[in-house]
Amino acid sequence: MSSGYIGDNRRRMSPSWIVLIGVVALAVCALAAWYGRATQALEIGDPGALVRWGLPLTRVVHDIAAALTVGSLLIGGLLVPEAASTRRRERAGTIAAYSALTWGLAGVLGAILGYADVAGSPVGSAGFWSSAWTSTWDLDQLRAPAITALLALLVGLVAVVDRSRNTQVWLLAISVLAVLPLALAGHAAGSSDHDAAVNSLAGHLVGITLWVGGLLSLLVMWPRLGKGAATTVQRYSTVALWCYVLVALSGVLNAWIRIGGFGGLTTRYGVLVLLKVAAVVVLGVFGYLQRNKVVDLLRADPSAQPPKALFARLAGVEVLVMGVAVGLGVALTRSIPPVSEVTRSTDPALERTGYPTPPDFEPSAFWTMWRTEWLFTSVAVVAVGVYVAWVLRLRRRGDQWPVRRLVLWVLGWAIFVYAVDSAVGIYGRVMFSVHMVEHMLIAMVVPLFLVLAAPVTLALRALPVRKDATLGPRELLLAIVHSRFLNVLGNPVVAAVLFFVSLVVFYYSPLFGKALETHTGHVLMVVHFMLTGYLFAWVLVGVDPGPRKWPAPLRLLVLLITVAAHAFFGVALMTGTGLLAPDFFTALQLPWVADPLEDQRAAGGVAWGTGELPTLILAMLVTADWLRQDSAEGRRQARQADRDDDAELKAYNEYLASRSGSGRTPEHKE
Repeated sequence: MSSGYIGDNRRRMSPSWIVLIGVVALAVCALAAWYGRATQALEIGDPGALVRWGLPLTRVVHDIAAALTVGSLLIGGLLVPEAASTRRRERAGTIAAYSALTWGLAGVLGAILGYADVAGSPVGSAGFWSSAWTSTWDLDQLRAPAITALLALLVGLVAVVDRSRNTQVWLLAISVLAVLPLALAGHAAGSSDHDAAVNSLAGHLVGITLWVGGLLSLLVMWPRLGKGAATTVQRYSTVALWCYVLVALSGVLNAWIRIGGFGGLTTRYGVLVLLKVAAVVVLGVFGYLQRNKVVDLLRADPSAQPPKALFARLAGVEVLVMGVAVGLGVALTRSIPPVSEVTRSTDPALERTGYPTPPDFEPSAFWTMWRTEWLFTSVAVVAVGVYVAWVLRLRRRGDQWPVRRLVLWVLGWAIFVYAVDSAVGIYGRVMFSVHMVEHMLIAMVVPLFLVLAAPVTLALRALPVRKDATLGPRELLLAIVHSRFLNVLGNPVVAAVLFFVSLVVFYYSPLFGKALETHTGHVLMVVHFMLTGYLFAWVLVGVDPGPRKWPAPLRLLVLLITVAAHAFFGVALMTGTGLLAPDFFTALQLPWVADPLEDQRAAGGVAWGTGELPTLILAMLVTADWLRQDSAEGRRQARQADRDDDAELKAYNEYLASRSGSGRTPEHKE
């Protein structure tokens, strides 16, 4: 089946693999959608057969195009050796450009069909087009896919104009981000455990897109890779392994939320889930064979035809199985799961935040309550695990890393997990005062620990240097550290403005309410707090490489001005007469919060008071750096004086003597 694509590397690669995976995925999706009753006519508000069948089939084209876009940019931007000819990279960019445009157009068509499905009216019915635009941007279920489609079109247009390596790396990052909004649409957005469902689906989408797209792009470009084939396959194999783990874990979590237990496996939805699980297991077997046989053979002799033919055969079958998995996955998004979507509740907190109203607030709750936020908890666990692995790598080769930095890193992430999982995160969803505690911990306390742990320095020492002319994590990290973008952000004034001005804009705009009510807003809020806090602490006391640091006195001045402005923000909240996010807080009707405005004033007190200790520590560290620099300069001058017999001092005395009009030194004159 794949022999027609092996042999002379000068032959142009036909798009047959793309067509083949598309046909398989469309056929499987159609059968699975019919079996899962996703295409049955509705008794009320049926949009018609065109919409019922068009939505899942359009989504198949959308997902395959998205995977091919991401995979081509991955291959061209990161995995193809630099020594490879420019035409190979341009070929990857060309594939990415066409597939991204297809992805975007399929997304636009899907948005139109999606509105017809939500509105329960056929495409082109009276008033359809006039209301479709407004509704698309008003509803998360429609807005998220529309944002993805626009980003895909942007990626395609840029790729048409510029196919350089750096551009492909940036477009890869944008393409991966474009996949994430899709997690907000479909059944995940309405699951009873909304946040966990959305997070798991987001991870699943990213993993499957990189995995499928990378392998499909390898097959399409295989005859053109030449001597770079072995290196490219080796690099992809590592990426595929991580993607497989991510897809498997996120898929299990998402399926469990949807089916509600083992009993749900006997339903039609459960059968489709089992079929997809089987496909993923088969893909794991193929991945194992490739990693342990083909990759080793290619590494031993990159130009040998038998291992190249073996890779093409295995990859071809694997792509077909991936087509089955994609078709099943799309059908599942349109099928009704055993655990129905959340019904309307009389609990105002549940309606607005996705979580039920917590028990009456007691101070002891800070030590007794816990609710795991899987996204940020997983990030913290991975961050600690990677840091520890890097430290162990250094020690295995005989290098040392300060234990205090390891302790600081672990403590920082432990505080972060406490802030998002404990009562701080639970009550922070509904109480302004507790929310401000969470904000101060994430923005001012956690970054201080993480910055002092010097993770970038550790990474640059532990990560291997790529010797195959490809871009790896270390090369990307170095590019970021020395980029003009970071040079601007590394200016203490810019970091201080971002830290404070974004704070004011966030709380005194609708963004605050969105962060309290929506999952996306909450995630972006936490990420923003962490990044701006980390940047501010790093420009003041960071030891990691980056833009040249300002003198300590100027850094101390920036710190004092920023702290004064932050204190003013706290006072403004304490003395304010208007409630921020009034629609949200007044609608909650919490029995233990008699007056939301008083709770807001308490939040101002938290903002004003809790920043004192981190500020003091930062000031002490900057001052210590100042003294250390002065001491080092003093020692340097002393060594210089010993070498030249105090030539600098003698020259200065002679200068003073010449200014006095006599040949005597000031002491002689006296």
